[in-house]
Amino acid sequence: MTELGMHGIIVNSHTNGEYLDERKFDPILEAVQRHQAPIYIHPTFPSDDMFKPYSVYGVSGAMWGFAAETGLHAVRMLFGGVFDRFPELQIVLGHMGESLPYWLFRFDNIYNMMMSQGQVPAGMIKLERKPSEYVKSNMHITSSGMFTDDVLKFVLDAVGADRIMFAIDYPFESSKVGADWIRNAPITAEQKEMILSGNAQRLFKIKP
Repeated sequence: MTELGMHGIIVNSHTNGEYLDERKFDPILEAVQRHQAPIYIHPTFPSDDMFKPYSVYGVSGAMWGFAAETGLHAVRMLFGGVFDRFPELQIVLGHMGESLPYWLFRFDNIYNMMMSQGQVPAGMIKLERKPSEYVKSNMHITSSGMFTDDVLKFVLDAVGADRIMFAIDYPFESSKVGADWIRNAPITAEQKEMILSGNAQRLFKIKP
C-alpha cells in the first residue's frame, strides 16, 4: 500500500482451514484498517474439514462450494466481532455477496433469539450492532457471475447501490454476456454509474 502503491488486498478465503476472525490475524487486520485497504475474499475450495460432502456432482467449486466456503468466512468475521474491533474494515465479496444479502433478516432474527433466550453457542459474543448492519456498512458486493435482473434488484434493495460493483468472473462466465447484461439492466443511470465505476473508484481510491 505504501511502497508499491497497491489499492487493496486479496486472499483466497481460508488459509489451511483458518479464517480472519481468529485473533491471531488481528495484527494483519489492524494494519489493513490503518492503511484503509479493502480485502477481497476470493473463493477457494472448501477446507479439508468440510470438503467431503462437496466432493460429488461437481458442486465443490464454482457451482456451489466456492460460495458456501467464502460466505462462511464472511459470516465468521461478522459474528466473531471483527467489525466491532475494526469498524472501518471493508470486505469485498463476489457473486452478489455469496448469499449474505439473502440472509440479513435471518441473521438478525436468530441472533436476537439466541441472545435473548440464553441459547448462546460457543464463541458467540454480544455485537455492538445488528448483524445485518455490518453487511451494509463493512461489506461491498460484486456482480461476478450473477447476471440476472431479479438478483440485482434484490441486492439493490438489501444493501443499496453504493455497495455494489460490476464484475465478470471470467473464465467461468462470458465477458460479453456480463457486459451486455449490465448495459441493459433496468436500473437508473445514477445507479449504473455507481456500480460500473464510482463505487470501485471510491473504495479502492482510484482516480477517475
